[in-house]
Amino acid sequence: MKPPVFETFGCRLNAYETEAMRELTSAAGLEDAVVVNTCAVTAEAVRQSRQRIRRLRRDHPGARLIVTGCAAQTEPETYEAMDEVDLVLGNLEKMQGETWERLSGAADFIGETEKVQVNDIMSATETAGHLIDGFGSRARAYVQVQNGCDHRCTFCIIPYGRGNSRSVPAGVVVEQIRRLVDRGYREVVLTGVDMTGWGADLPGGPRLGDLVQRILKLVPDLPRLRISSIDSIEADAALIDAISSERRLMPHLHLSLQAGDDMILKRMKRRHLRDDAIRFCADVRAARPDMVFGADIIAGFPTETDAMFENSLDLVEACGLTWLHVFPYSARRRTPAARMPQLETSVIKARAAALRRLGDVRQAMYLSDQAGKPQSVLMEREDMGRTEGFAQVRFAQPRNAGTIVEIRPRTCSEDALFV
Repeated sequence: MKPPVFETFGCRLNAYETEAMRELTSAAGLEDAVVVNTCAVTAEAVRQSRQRIRRLRRDHPGARLIVTGCAAQTEPETYEAMDEVDLVLGNLEKMQGETWERLSGAADFIGETEKVQVNDIMSATETAGHLIDGFGSRARAYVQVQNGCDHRCTFCIIPYGRGNSRSVPAGVVVEQIRRLVDRGYREVVLTGVDMTGWGADLPGGPRLGDLVQRILKLVPDLPRLRISSIDSIEADAALIDAISSERRLMPHLHLSLQAGDDMILKRMKRRHLRDDAIRFCADVRAARPDMVFGADIIAGFPTETDAMFENSLDLVEACGLTWLHVFPYSARRRTPAARMPQLETSVIKARAAALRRLGDVRQAMYLSDQAGKPQSVLMEREDMGRTEGFAQVRFAQPRNAGTIVEIRPRTCSEDALFV
């Protein structure tokens, strides 16, 4: 049996879903296929996926090539027009076992099915808690707790690829984490599209903090719990309490900030202002001094002036950010921002480069501060692990992957600590 080849673009949730598809296709017995799980967040992500599809077709001339993911959901016609592509599946269809069973059972499914099988994502009302055995290193596992988003930021295409917010029930999440801990995983990362939207569609309207506290209480053998990303303005009291008091909840938060200028935030239709972000970081750091912040920031949003961009640069310092995820603005069809006055591509690229340089400086400063201090490190490989604040640590002498070791790094580079 020749199992399918998978190629994944984009976020951790996409990577999680690829692993779920790997199990679904294995159970269905699908053979000799290539599955590309696409990302729609930028036009560049779509371009890269098309480029990769052409290469995969050359490398696997006899395989059936299937494209799915967010870009397949939002612009199926793009992939339908590609001769290299045999089938386009939507985000709902890719997570259904019957989809892969049907494709596996058809001797020539290309001729027996429509090339595009993409249904209305807005019709989705629930998210299945797919019980996968983790992916990546055998130390850290990712667990999907939520999908979709109820907000409509003016730059974002993702709700059209993921649908409205749907939550995985807490009991299902706890069951999967117990299973992962029993299999030896030392750290679990909760992941989703809009994490702080978790629970709004469940009975009683629980919040993300309730889920975090329930996990820590009901899975006492879990050494480390991490949250992938949150919208700081929607952080609830129970979540702040867990951050402050639960040492097993890792002191690393990635924030969806996007910009540091109030006018740009309003034009983005964000739900916070600059001072809200600064206050949140200050309050959390006061409660948890070892907290490390990362953030998503968009460079070159439509109408952004030099002064507005300077406010984003200043926000990095004001919030004490360490890990930056910089997005050069990319106009996405169907979004309000695409109809706003656009900046020159050269300006967008220059601003993104300036943000990345600042991010490199902030990262180097943080690592320099951490060198020489005691660190608890989860070994992802024999020669590399991550601190609680998510700094990479490289080891001259091998350690057992999957273990948590106590060390004091002797030195650092611009991107890692060294033992």
